[in-house]
Amino acid sequence: MSFDIFIVVFTVLFLVVGLYKEIFHPAALFLIAVTIFIITGILTPEQALTGFSNQQIATIILLLLISNTIQKVGIINFYFSKFLKENLSYKSFLKKMFISVSSLSSFLNNTPIVAILIPYVYEWSKKKNIPPSKLLIPLSYAAILGGTITLIGTSTNLIINGFLISNNLEPFGLLDFAYVGLPATILGLVYILSIGYKLLPERKDVLESFLEKKKEYIVETIVKKGSPLIGKTIKEANLRNLKGLFLVEIIRKKKKISPVSPTDVIEEDDVLIFAGQTSSIVELVSSFKGLSLPDLCMINGEKVDIVEAVISYNSSLINKKVKDTDFRAKYDAAIIGVHRNGEKLRGKIGEIVLKPGDLLLLLTGKDFWKRIEDTTDFYVLSKVKEIFNIDLKKGNFVLFSFLFVIFLSAFHIIPLFTGLLALISLFVILKISTYAEIKKGIDINLIIIAALSLAIGKAIVVSGTADFISSNLIALFSPLGIIGALAGVYIITNILTEFVTNVAAASISFPIALATANYLSVDYMPFVLAVAYGASASFATPIGYQTNLMVYAAGNYKFKDFIKVGLPLSIIYGILCISILSIIYF
Repeated sequence: MSFDIFIVVFTVLFLVVGLYKEIFHPAALFLIAVTIFIITGILTPEQALTGFSNQQIATIILLLLISNTIQKVGIINFYFSKFLKENLSYKSFLKKMFISVSSLSSFLNNTPIVAILIPYVYEWSKKKNIPPSKLLIPLSYAAILGGTITLIGTSTNLIINGFLISNNLEPFGLLDFAYVGLPATILGLVYILSIGYKLLPERKDVLESFLEKKKEYIVETIVKKGSPLIGKTIKEANLRNLKGLFLVEIIRKKKKISPVSPTDVIEEDDVLIFAGQTSSIVELVSSFKGLSLPDLCMINGEKVDIVEAVISYNSSLINKKVKDTDFRAKYDAAIIGVHRNGEKLRGKIGEIVLKPGDLLLLLTGKDFWKRIEDTTDFYVLSKVKEIFNIDLKKGNFVLFSFLFVIFLSAFHIIPLFTGLLALISLFVILKISTYAEIKKGIDINLIIIAALSLAIGKAIVVSGTADFISSNLIALFSPLGIIGALAGVYIITNILTEFVTNVAAASISFPIALATANYLSVDYMPFVLAVAYGASASFATPIGYQTNLMVYAAGNYKFKDFIKVGLPLSIIYGILCISILSIIYF
């Protein structure tokens, strides 16, 4: 193993572990990795920066901007409400939801689609007295599977297409993924309707769970000057056996008192940390005049609501303390509670470091709904209002003009990038979108990750790491021949994508797949497609794909639920992919 190969392997391992352990933000980890390659001379600055001028990366940005516009005009909400009616049975709703979500995800970014559907699914399940956990994992899986049908269905496919172009190879057409993606999606639907739904847990929804577990959210209160509680014991202040709440600890001048004794005396400026159900929080503050929410959690105004939201995968809130988020100024809402699956949180609300998938309990002001219209920092779970007050003509124009551009691209009448750029310009001219909205909709983190992933792929190639790994891969799978090597590439990619981002999995596996095909002197296309499908097929863990993470907390799932439902699907999906690719290409 040469020094360059050692550096690349070490850096890639650092990247994988860093992404899994969340040492830094994903974009920062990619930046560190590429910096190492430049400093060690494995990459030149020009090679490291080529991703930022890659047409496929620009296409991803344009697709996200158009997805944001379609979401803003509300036309998707309207059609979902017509298609997913309240009078449907569980299996009918499940089938219609899966078909509609996978179809839309073939052409639109799947994250906003799942974000739109979570409140609908949540409310529908409550009205039907069905646990949301019986529906939300299928919602995520439908979005993932639908994304594998076309070139633009997922950013992974576009990034891999960018790899092909950067290696001077023939790029994919819009529907080149459908030969495997469409049968795989149909298979996924059959699996969910026949076996998968039986494996889904029947967990209480988050609100019901609070009523029984009573230690889900933590809530911070403060004993202010002049409080009638000062000098009283916990028992005398009637704080010991509150309905739906439990006094977890007292923080007194940086000292923590836990567990709290009934004889502990309350002092001025004591911070009391409670845990419990949402409905008891406002009652707690209003009933005990001597207890107040801290300034960080206060909202001005006569009318306030309590809303639940889940932090998104690419949120700017990630790894920030609650007190450093400036949440109240941005959204006219205060974070008064935090829930994290499988983890008991302690301490002051302001000191909690937020993570992807955290559930937030928000006290919202009158401007909250207006301010969150374009945010992707979090997605609201509580369905407070129906969103049908839309301009149907404008909404249909936006949706069908986008589909028209896709049609023109599919038949090679105009390049996809040109069509999307023209469409964005048209939306601005017609004042459907504004420059400010476009600027706000650009995901800088995604751009950095996507562009630098191409640089990481380049480093794996030029250092000889791809050839080194592929030769060992072929030796390992040689008894099974070409199909065995193809399966090996798929398995490596799929394992990676379950624990790191799909973009990272693709950037690591693509050069290995290309080197393996060259080593065997066979067509590179099935190996590249195996990477694309393997990187997208994240079913067995909640952390492998952002839509899984979104439904993780919303459905009150446990990590093992994804393994139980998703692992059989992963195996079936993998077998189908390898089989179809083998039939077509070998």
